[in-house]
Amino acid sequence: MIDKTPWGLVLALWGAGLGAAAQYGKFSATFDQLPAIYPDAGAALGFVVSIVGLLGIFFGVAAGLMVARIRYRRALLWALWAGAALSAFQAFLPPLPWLLFSRALEGLSHLGLVVAAPTLIAQICAPKDRGLALTLWGTFFGVAFAVLAWAGLPLVAWQGLPALLAAHALYMAVFALYLGMRLSVLTIDTPATALSPAQILRDHLTIYRSPAISAPAIGWLFYTFCFVSILTVLPPFIAEDSRAFVMGAMPLTSILISMTLGVALLRVISAVSVILIGFAGSAMTMIWLWAIPGDPMGCLMLAATMGLIQGASFAAVPQLNHTPATQAQANGAVAQMGNVGNTLGTPVMAMTSGAIGYAGLPLLAGCAFVLGGCAHLVLAHRRRHR
Repeated sequence: MIDKTPWGLVLALWGAGLGAAAQYGKFSATFDQLPAIYPDAGAALGFVVSIVGLLGIFFGVAAGLMVARIRYRRALLWALWAGAALSAFQAFLPPLPWLLFSRALEGLSHLGLVVAAPTLIAQICAPKDRGLALTLWGTFFGVAFAVLAWAGLPLVAWQGLPALLAAHALYMAVFALYLGMRLSVLTIDTPATALSPAQILRDHLTIYRSPAISAPAIGWLFYTFCFVSILTVLPPFIAEDSRAFVMGAMPLTSILISMTLGVALLRVISAVSVILIGFAGSAMTMIWLWAIPGDPMGCLMLAATMGLIQGASFAAVPQLNHTPATQAQANGAVAQMGNVGNTLGTPVMAMTSGAIGYAGLPLLAGCAFVLGGCAHLVLAHRRRHR
């Protein structure tokens, strides 16, 4: 058992996660630049962002199986080097079909990172530090998007989109070199698993039949369904004089609560209990926002309660699954369900709000939070009685 956590290595793995999140963010944050670069593309430009997530839906579990088979260090380094090469290629602004092809390959690189890195973090941490380390990992998307807003967009304004893509390529290469050296002495042995369509199907059945392996992913589905969609649909309903502050503060509040209150709770109760507190608090906050539409304090409270779900969901993976192989399966399922939630959340939320007005947002999100909590309760009951 590991007694002392190598925090420098944990931070480096988290830094690799920021690069993985930027694989989404580098084009979503600069999407308004693309029509000028590809003026004849039309609606096809949407695939520049979404194709990464669509691959995650279909190959999330397969990524967990593949990462376990080719070993975690090798998978992580392959994903980093591939990500660096693809960003460097994209910096030349290739024709749209080639850009889309590179984004599809980048989706596989992204999956390798988000499966291998948290699995490695769980294995190198002392048990007492695992909750803190995986809560830190859970902030990687929010932090990466904040960095892109604060540093990436000014770089694009100064030198254009190719400069941001080249910077991302350099970032990924630096982390590949550093982690290649730091992880060279790390071995995590797992039994070799046959990699075939039949095995991938069996892996899906194994994961989603297991109340331990599937639990973090099922809860994550309901979280991701709400998080991005709320940030997308909510702004017009917030008073204009406070809108910019609230929308900028919500992701930061979520991260802050996750890293403080969330970590403190993980030291005294289980990760699933923290998730349930987060879902219950989020559902109650939606009643607040239904009664007082767009209330700034209600919005920040919502971000705070969702922050509990965010960090504890990753901490639940090693608490419920005790081998690297099952943790990789669980992380692959989290990636898969997260992409399902992100893909469905915004269009469904937008259609609901468009059909019945503002009330559609707290109604739909509130129901999703309740269902997320109920799903965790059902799975916990199954774990106790199996």
